[in-house]
Amino acid sequence: MPGVAEIPQLGYASSFTRWSDRVVRFPRMILIVAATERELAGAEGAATLACGMGPVDAAAATAHALTVRRPEAVLHIGIAGARGIPAAELVIGSEAVYEDAGDGPLVAARALPDPRLLEAARRALPEARVLPIGTSGRVGGTSGCDVEAMEGFAVLRAAELAGVPAVEVRAVSNEIDEPDRGRWRFDDALSALASALPLLLAELPR
Repeated sequence: MPGVAEIPQLGYASSFTRWSDRVVRFPRMILIVAATERELAGAEGAATLACGMGPVDAAAATAHALTVRRPEAVLHIGIAGARGIPAAELVIGSEAVYEDAGDGPLVAARALPDPRLLEAARRALPEARVLPIGTSGRVGGTSGCDVEAMEGFAVLRAAELAGVPAVEVRAVSNEIDEPDRGRWRFDDALSALASALPLLLAELPR
């Protein structure tokens, strides 16, 4: 996901522990986690968490929220950079890869989505691609995945350690290697994400 300084229009949470409790109108308590409040548009009626940008804030905020709120599932959403995938296309994560960890054996570097949530997401978004999504604390920090964001592994790993099923869904906003930030299509990606959320929430409780 692009760096904070590059997308001030997203209005990221000043405190990574900020979340909102709304009246939940879904059969299961699904916590929707995104880095910023703008990425949570379309989640009206659901429990949400703006976890902050980057893997450290995202892991800490998610772990805390899972302990306090005890959701039955986590839906992690957001915008992403990609290589060779048009802007506004949706991607469901087949796994989250922590590319900052490299190939070393001492640090966990992969987190898998819950199989049932993955299948539910695919039913909800049949046109979405299903691909590994790389996580890095810096823009362009991935090389092994065609999709890049800053929080996915952190959120899914926190959920995994807490025993909470989770899945990641992203909307592409830009080519990772595009140097002109003016050509990054944040609004299109956010619109695609907002349109996808009601479909996901309707399908995930099944």
